[in-house]
Amino acid sequence: MNEVLADIAKRVLNIETLETRKMDSLDFHDVAVWQVKKALEAAFRAGAASVTPTK
Repeated sequence: MNEVLADIAKRVLNIETLETRKMDSLDFHDVAVWQVKKALEAAFRAGAASVTPTK
């Protein structure tokens, strides 16, 4: 899951890492609401894709 979230953060939000770096300029990011929406949609789709349907 961490890899998927890191990929979404990098790809959608242009955030290089989700690791804490203990420096405000590296740990805080301004993002537009449409980017947040797109990232949440990508995370939802990734979660839905990881669920295997039961018969």
